[in-house]
Amino acid sequence: MGLMKEKQMRRNMIRGSLAAAAALALLAACTTDIDESDDTGNGDDGTVEEGTTDTDTDEDADIDEDADTEGDTDAGDDSEWFDQAVYEEQREQLGASFEGDPDTPWLQYIDGPMTDTSEYATDEAQKVCFANASVGNPWRQTGWLTMQQQLEVLEGEGVISEMETRDASDNDDTQIADIDYFISEADCDAFIISPNSTAAMTPAVERACETGKPVVVFDRGVETDCATTFIHPVGGYGWGIDSAEFLVENLNEGDRVIALRILPGVDVLEHRWAAAERIFEENGIEAEDHFTDADPNTIQNIIEDALSTGDVHGVWMDAGDGARAAIEAFELSGADYPVMTGEDEMSFLRKWDETGLTGLAPVYSNFQWRTPLLALEMIFNGEEVPSEWVLPQEPITADDLTEHLEANESMPDGHYARFGGEDLPGYPEVWENR
Repeated sequence: MGLMKEKQMRRNMIRGSLAAAAALALLAACTTDIDESDDTGNGDDGTVEEGTTDTDTDEDADIDEDADTEGDTDAGDDSEWFDQAVYEEQREQLGASFEGDPDTPWLQYIDGPMTDTSEYATDEAQKVCFANASVGNPWRQTGWLTMQQQLEVLEGEGVISEMETRDASDNDDTQIADIDYFISEADCDAFIISPNSTAAMTPAVERACETGKPVVVFDRGVETDCATTFIHPVGGYGWGIDSAEFLVENLNEGDRVIALRILPGVDVLEHRWAAAERIFEENGIEAEDHFTDADPNTIQNIIEDALSTGDVHGVWMDAGDGARAAIEAFELSGADYPVMTGEDEMSFLRKWDETGLTGLAPVYSNFQWRTPLLALEMIFNGEEVPSEWVLPQEPITADDLTEHLEANESMPDGHYARFGGEDLPGYPEVWENR
């Protein structure tokens, strides 16, 4: 277990992994044990309104039935959700130089500590076991389709023999049982884990690490650095920085912004807002935040009520859910369109283009769903992999909006433009026909 001891020297991944606790999906997935041989997967069961996240974007969290969605909100002490060091780190990462080819951003990473994987080198096809939090929202459904097509490539190349997948339907207890099943009964050669939540999944991930087999954690993190690699985009503070600075650049001091938030107490969403709120305050922007449960009717009511008391110059969202409803509320009220940030989900991009509003689409890079399998290919070759694999997180701007609309013209509204599967088998039909 020399590799395990080496990785204990790695800096704690909690800081980069706070997206984990956000990751309860907006809707429950329909299956627990997914048949990985299905080219289109089960991620499209029950198509729903866009939900993402860091998310969004995951991404997005289960809606708390007790969450107060009326009026202005108070999620508690701001200091609970703001970490200056992590904020500064993610600000730097947004502008960092990434190693690798920009044409394959799912393989890019920020230079840093690497994990020696020579002990895992093999010429034989390996069985992979994937414990997935859920496929319960369109962001995860899009990624799951992409992952299956990447798997098809690696199976064809003799790298992976099969991938047994279990879906926890956003339930911690189910995912813990899934991981323990993989450890004790599934004869796995490697593990991929997208944790449902941070703290609850940590012991199960540690048990997987104790097998001495490769463990790849992605999207959401846990409170241990025992994994061979932890893969994720920059993070929630980065989202908040990109989106808030865009609004500041396009508004004037004293302008009014309505911030639409899904629900309180979810770390990655709180980090998006904590970063944005600080930037608004520093620049004299009057921001009012409201929780929405990602409900279009609630969003429309919030916007209409705000407009009834004065002008609204900007709209900020901690995920793209309901962006179309927010825009339509301005139309129904006969008000000028706001400066607005949404997400790279197609319904927002199309409405943005249709209206010509001043907009930005932050992303929580959906192409990351390819990276775990490609990381295992490197591990099975005995190649070094980043200990913390930080992927690019670049928003879509007005300059490249048309490019993304044209590239995804045939995709459904719940599709994510930065999905990164254009070179995979089954493109575009697999993603079109979900």
